[in-house]
Formats: sequence, C-alpha cells, structure tokens
Amino acid sequence: MRLPHLVLAVLMVPVMAALVVAGGRTLKGSASTVAVDQIDPGADTIPQADTGTVPEEPATSAIPAPQPPKPAAHSRAIDPQVVAPPKLPAGELERVEPREPLSKLALAVPPKPKMPDDWNGTKLFQPVAPAAGLIEAKGYSVAVSGIDVVGQDETCTTDGKSWPCGIRARTAFRAFLRGRAVACTVPPEAGRDRIAAECRIGKLDVGQWLVENGWARAAKGGPYVEAGNKAQSAKKGIFGPAPNLAGISAVPAAPAPAPQAPGSILEEDGGVLKPADQPTPSE
Repeated sequence: MRLPHLVLAVLMVPVMAALVVAGGRTLKGSASTVAVDQIDPGADTIPQADTGTVPEEPATSAIPAPQPPKPAAHSRAIDPQVVAPPKLPAGELERVEPREPLSKLALAVPPKPKMPDDWNGTKLFQPVAPAAGLIEAKGYSVAVSGIDVVGQDETCTTDGKSWPCGIRARTAFRAFLRGRAVACTVPPEAGRDRIAAECRIGKLDVGQWLVENGWARAAKGGPYVEAGNKAQSAKKGIFGPAPNLAGISAVPAAPAPAPQAPGSILEEDGGVLKPADQPTPSE
C-alpha cells in the first residue's frame, strides 16, 4: 500500500509547480496592480485599485526644497580682562581749533549765592578758641581773615629769653571772647573744612583787636598791616618781653590742716570721767 502512495506524491509535485506558475502570471497581468512609484506619501488617501486613477503631482513634489546656506557670523576674539585703546594712525596728530559754542548759555558761569541785604553773618554761640584767631562753634571751624594765626605751641624769643607766646595769646583771646556770641561771614550751613571769614562781636572787629594788641600778626596785603606795625613798634603782645612771673609761685601752697574733732566727749581726770571742754561755735 505504501508504494502507490509514494508514486502519487511524486506525480503531484510537477502539477503543483505548474499551478503556482499559472497563478503568478494571472496576478501580473491583472489591471488591479498598482506601481509602487505611483503612491504619493503626502496624499490623505490612497487611490483605489479598481478605479485605476493616477495622482496628478509627482511623488517628488513632497520633498522640501533645499534652503540656501546661512552666511557665517563675523566674530573676533575678545579678552574681557584687557581693555585696549583703538589703534591710532601712524601719522602725527593735528590740533585744530575748538568749534564755536552753540549758544551763549555755554559761556555762562554758575550763579553765586546771593545773600540778603540785611545779612550780617552767622552768629556762633558759645565759641571755643583753640588758638588766638581760631574759633569753633556750631560745627564751624573759622580762622579770622586778614591775620596770621599764632599757634598754641609757638614760642617767642625776647632779649635772649624764650617764652610760650602761643599759649599766652590763646589765653588773652579767650578772655576777650568770654563766651560771647561771634558773628562771622560764613554760609548758613556748617561745613567740614576750615573757613577764613571776618568776625565781629557787636561792632568790634575781632581781627583788628587781635592785631592791635599784638596777639596775631597782620597778613601781608591785608587790612590790618598798619595796625600790626604799630603793635610791633609798641612791643605789644607777642612782640613784647616775656611776662614777669617772679611773684607767682610755681607750686601752690599746701592747704592748712583742718581741725580735728575730739575723740570723745568725756575725759578722764584722776580716774573720774568728766565732760570735755566743747569748742565754741566760732571755732
């Protein structure tokens, strides 16, 4: 029984091969086939095989056109730590005259502060004199104008003797001020720098008094030159002799001891305690 089956199987192989070849030819010749290169990948729908329609646009129209190359950005190396000036031309520089101002306003100077007509200065209350001719009060530091201030550490020599004329001049100036208010021609607002200004106490010129009494030297070309010459001729103040301190003791006398109170109001007399003598009220 097996031999007939084997013969039948051998005979069926060529038959099946012929059927496969015949089927392939039938599919190739059918009008329902669609070429792969006719499919538009960008179309929304694929055309049906039974209609046989062909897309109007070629398949290559969906490919975007190539963009032109962008120009390269120009750049230069910059060192943020180095700031170099621009290069100057090799030739010599030529100096030219400045142009004319656009208007006359460019030539105007800042206006000076205008003081009231009745302004006689700023009053400085409770002045302090660190030296003859220097005044400090209310945050101001004023040097009396028209004089050369005598420093407190200055010494003068007269007849071969040196004496501290600066301290003596400061003492005389403090006695002259006596804490009175001084009116000086300074701005209403105090500043940090020292200001040279005219000062008065009432109607008395402070600089005039200092120079006339020889406690300051008159500045060259100032208003007190004549008064300074007179004080120097009269040998006043720092131009005079050293003060006579013969009658003044250098060391103050020791104060007298205070009377001591008795240790007890009773005293012993022959083994008997008796009241002690009490001091009189005058004692």
